[in-house]
Amino acid sequence: MSSTANPTLQLTEQLLAIPSVTPLDGGCQTLIAQRLAVLGFVCETLESGPVDFRVSNLWAKRTANRSTGANTPAKTLVFAGHTDVVPTGPLAQWDSAPFSPSHRDGRLYGRGASDMKTSLAAFVLAIEEFLAHTPKPALNIALLLTSDEEGPAVDGTVVVCQTLKARGEVLDYCIVGEPTSVERTGDMIKNGRRGTMSGKLTVKGMQGHIAYPHLADNPIHRAMPALAELVAVRWDEGNAYFPPTSWQISNMHGGTGASNVIPGEVVIDFNFRFCTESSPESLQSRLCAILDRHGLNYDLKWTIGGLPFLTLPGTLVDAVRDAIRDETGLETQLSTTGGTSDGRFLAQICPQVIELGPPNASIHKINEFVALADIEPLKNIYRRVLERLQQQAQA
Repeated sequence: MSSTANPTLQLTEQLLAIPSVTPLDGGCQTLIAQRLAVLGFVCETLESGPVDFRVSNLWAKRTANRSTGANTPAKTLVFAGHTDVVPTGPLAQWDSAPFSPSHRDGRLYGRGASDMKTSLAAFVLAIEEFLAHTPKPALNIALLLTSDEEGPAVDGTVVVCQTLKARGEVLDYCIVGEPTSVERTGDMIKNGRRGTMSGKLTVKGMQGHIAYPHLADNPIHRAMPALAELVAVRWDEGNAYFPPTSWQISNMHGGTGASNVIPGEVVIDFNFRFCTESSPESLQSRLCAILDRHGLNYDLKWTIGGLPFLTLPGTLVDAVRDAIRDETGLETQLSTTGGTSDGRFLAQICPQVIELGPPNASIHKINEFVALADIEPLKNIYRRVLERLQQQAQA
């Protein structure tokens, strides 16, 4: 497939050639904004974060062409994604330079090929094709991009969402271009994600000589029964869209390094991945009740990384399902599996959020790739969603 004959592939290659390792954007957003401005989008750059690690965010919006006598405001569809990519890893292990797009065996290789520069290019070309046939849509179209998704995610989409909320900006539908598919583009979409909440538990005891345990208080011994109970807890039963909430220990640190010293404290890092059947408050309360029942002397610090969100079948899910079916013949699977995404921030200001992108088998790996056969269908699915929402706006 020649990139000169395929505009979506050509733009994907242009984006892949930019080394935008998080939190750098490297000019990706400028390239995209230039193309959107020609289409009538008002493009705004919102920077955030420390000077040395400045995050670039792009908010671009094209207002619908509606008569002044319209009874209801135009709906807004947002395409959202990130221009930053994860580090390449050892360059010697790549079969081709990670920021020099390469074709082999029907695949396009490069860091960000599947996560998620192909989706970004597909967004832009889908919008261009849609507006070429519908120059005066009854739908507001917007694009929200950040260079802080693969990093801490504190100066990216969350900042833009806070800004939009403060302005009173209303979002109705959002498609996040995360790589959600498994075998073929469109075989799976995410209509929700679990929440994530971490805790750092410090159980306190008394340090002493290991030969005189009666003169010390071993916090590891004290913590073990409580931890065993926490492992066995059934936090909830999940629901039709989410598996049950899980609790996992990720790290445990205790001891001085000497074999003859009882430690004075033990630190346990843990994480909840929770569904919509539980809240952060209920999980915190239940966990602390167990610790208290075991009589532990402890400190506990919580970090909520994101709340769960769920978009039930309705206007957006139906439009995406129809678009995938018409383009590929696939009946897409709704899923809430996987880690977190920026959808958790968007769901706080947008009632309908789904994630749809190419297959994710190679994301974050050496020799990341996207199959050439997946690129055009993805762009066409995005365009078909625009067409369906336009039809509804006109009804």
